[in-house]
Amino acid sequence: MSLLSPVARRRLLQTLPRSAFLTSFSRRDVAAGTADVSTVDDALKPQSQESEAWLYVSSVFPVRLGMWDIRYYVGAIREDTLISSLSELLNSVKSRGFHVTSLEPYAKDGGVFVKFKYSNLGATDSSMNDILRELKEASLRRGGIPSWIGWSRGDAWLVKGNPWMEDMRHYASPLLKVTFEGPDLRDETLYNLMRPYGRIANITPPSPVPAGSLRYAIVGFRRIQDATIARNTLHGLAIPADSGSGVTRIRTSYQQPIQAHAVRDYISSHPKIFLPVFIFLLGSLTYTIFDPIRVFMVEGKMEDWFDFRQYEAYKWLHSNVIERFSSEDAAKEEHHASNTSFGTWKERQDAEGAVGRYLSDLPNTVMFIHGPQGSGKSLMIAALLKGSKRKVLVIDVAKLQNAGSDAALVTGLAQQTGYWPVFSFLNSMNNLIDLASVGLIGQKAGLSSSLSDQLKQILDVVGTGLKGVNTTYRKNYKRKLERERLAQLREAEDAKVRERIKEGIWHDPRLDAIAGNGVMSELGFGDEPMGEGDRDAPRVVEVNVISDGRTEGKESAGAGAAEEERRQREEKSEMAEDARKKQLSEEDLQAIEAMPILILKGFEVKGGSARREELLTSLAGWAAGLAENQVAHVIVVSDNRENAKQLARALPSKPLNSVALSDADSHSALRFVNQKLHDAGLEMKFDKEQTASLERLGGRASDLESIVHKVRSGMTIQEAVDDIITRGVSELRKRAFGDDAEDAKNLTWSREQAWILMKQLAKKPEIAYHEVLMDFPFKGDETPLRQMEHSELIAINMLNGRPSTIKPGKPVYRCVFEKLVNDPIFHATLDIAVNEKIIASNDNTVKACEEELMALKEVEAGTSHWWGSRRAVTAREEYLLRKMRLAQEKIETLEKQNASLKKALSKVKSS
Repeated sequence: MSLLSPVARRRLLQTLPRSAFLTSFSRRDVAAGTADVSTVDDALKPQSQESEAWLYVSSVFPVRLGMWDIRYYVGAIREDTLISSLSELLNSVKSRGFHVTSLEPYAKDGGVFVKFKYSNLGATDSSMNDILRELKEASLRRGGIPSWIGWSRGDAWLVKGNPWMEDMRHYASPLLKVTFEGPDLRDETLYNLMRPYGRIANITPPSPVPAGSLRYAIVGFRRIQDATIARNTLHGLAIPADSGSGVTRIRTSYQQPIQAHAVRDYISSHPKIFLPVFIFLLGSLTYTIFDPIRVFMVEGKMEDWFDFRQYEAYKWLHSNVIERFSSEDAAKEEHHASNTSFGTWKERQDAEGAVGRYLSDLPNTVMFIHGPQGSGKSLMIAALLKGSKRKVLVIDVAKLQNAGSDAALVTGLAQQTGYWPVFSFLNSMNNLIDLASVGLIGQKAGLSSSLSDQLKQILDVVGTGLKGVNTTYRKNYKRKLERERLAQLREAEDAKVRERIKEGIWHDPRLDAIAGNGVMSELGFGDEPMGEGDRDAPRVVEVNVISDGRTEGKESAGAGAAEEERRQREEKSEMAEDARKKQLSEEDLQAIEAMPILILKGFEVKGGSARREELLTSLAGWAAGLAENQVAHVIVVSDNRENAKQLARALPSKPLNSVALSDADSHSALRFVNQKLHDAGLEMKFDKEQTASLERLGGRASDLESIVHKVRSGMTIQEAVDDIITRGVSELRKRAFGDDAEDAKNLTWSREQAWILMKQLAKKPEIAYHEVLMDFPFKGDETPLRQMEHSELIAINMLNGRPSTIKPGKPVYRCVFEKLVNDPIFHATLDIAVNEKIIASNDNTVKACEEELMALKEVEAGTSHWWGSRRAVTAREEYLLRKMRLAQEKIETLEKQNASLKKALSKVKSS
């Protein structure tokens, strides 16, 4: 209830000033007395004087720089604790009726927005200053603003604009983009507005923008934290325009230092600068990162680091489990292998000795081993390296030559050498990039590389790996020598101690620690060193011979001590000198044994394709460099001596160390077959007929192995030999003559040339090389003979560095030639073809003679004196007539032969 009557209230309201009223009613209503009593009561109550504002507390959380920033998650874990500590700090402020209404964490920018209310009585600026001052004092008392990192780095700032808490992927940056909604602000205005939040590095004024877009300036702060404070306190602030008319509202956002489109634009605008720099950086990355990895992988392959059979666990398992069940069989196989090897390759001792001498000396050239297939090249090398501990790298060139593409060739070489990682597919991509760069900048970027460059890169890395193997072996050997030296020193020291004990001048100092009273006290006698004066008298044994032959000794002191010491000193000096000489010789030997061995197997020049030529050229140059620089011993294995030309070009100043392997003689071949059959459980004694059959087969190892398999399958010796010869006839007919006339065009020799050689080799084991070369159908052309040698149809023996004789490519080929020659249809068909060639040649000779004779008649008619030029014309005519007569006689003879051969063919066909 009100204490005043209605009349008293009306009189009181009439006396109050107008400013004391709210707009709830008018003075006229009060004067008229029509105002509501309750409304008047409300007007008399005290008015509310509180206002709302925002604070921004910085550095409570870490400023998130991107999705990858793990500090953000650390701050998220401590969020509840930090907010609680901050709330306690804010609640301690009581100035101007300050009280917090809400806390809004904004962890992306590392701060917290604080919404609070305060009393607005008095000036607003002074109220805010009082609140901020008391808040700073409270934070100092409590150790500062709470922070995720443990020590305070933040502060509280009054939000002058409108808080904008967004969760987009716009992360903090020291560059602040200030967009103007209204007239532009001058740099001085922006500087004065932004400088309180931190040091400014630069300000970029607004630039022209498309119509309809807002202009903006870029403010660069030195610290990201300063930019985050400015962005969160000034966003949406309205500022009077510098022109004096209007208001400019600013919008703040972050500008990344490097824009994605900026990099793209720079690359597209400056390709001539970017592409060379990119190629340089890519090459540097390859050399600094991938090449050391590749060298390590090559060394690992050589050292068997990745071979599980070299680990101790596997060796223990193999020796304790596997070998117990197969020890007898393994011993039997080893015994048989040793017997077979001794009996079969006894005639190869010279070749083995040459290879062994090459491997036991420092290399200065390449060892080239050549011989026909099945001649035992691989077996000989394996036997030489079996007992050696040297590291061996084998490259099968034949497999690499069968690669279908450049990428497959590079990958195959990398797999055989341990070169990893290899990115062969990138070369195709680089080719596409080069094509694109030609259209873009008018020239190739240089990313793609040729096959020879790729091979050279791989081989250079492998060469570095071989050097590393050599270095590792020497280091390990030096460590071994050092351990042996230390062991000898310890042994000598122990011997010296034992000698001093015998002489009585050595004392164990540990006994002093246990010396006590009584008898024990005599064991320790202080720190005085024992000298020569404390030495016991030496003992010399006098030996007397008793009558029954026994000896009796008596000790006497002092006799012969000096002589014994002199003799010991001489022995020690001799031992030291012997040890020094032995160490020097062992170091020389280890320098050779430390070198790895490189074996290039299947080094053939067949085919002649560009890819094969590049491969062989790269391998030959690389192998020659390894041998000349004494990095490794290089052994090249080939089926033909002609393949040495590629290596000879790589070593122009040094001769190759060549070793030729031939087939086994008949005696060794018989022993080989007999031993193999004995190993298979077949005991056979060859009679004369079987011996003759085996001698027909020859000493080629592959043919002898085939005989053994056929006999084990149930054939007799004669049947097995005949079967091999029959198969050889079919094989040789296809390889030498082709299936048909169209197939024969692809051969590098003619059918007639192959047939002439076969007819002669069927009669003789060897024929003269130059006799065949000068006669029909070769006429001085060596190319067909070389090609037939590459195809292993024939073998050319050398004498004093020149071709000497020709023999069949395999020993069994002589029997094959005989069987082909004795085939009447095949013989008649090819003889007719050869005769037709000879007839055509002689027919051309006759026609040429006739034409020249007609020309000579005109010369003779114009001759004035018969005793002058007429005599020369007559001599020439007689020569041409004789030549024409011989050619005509040969034509007639060959035509008769062809007629008889055709009759023989018709009889064979009719029968």
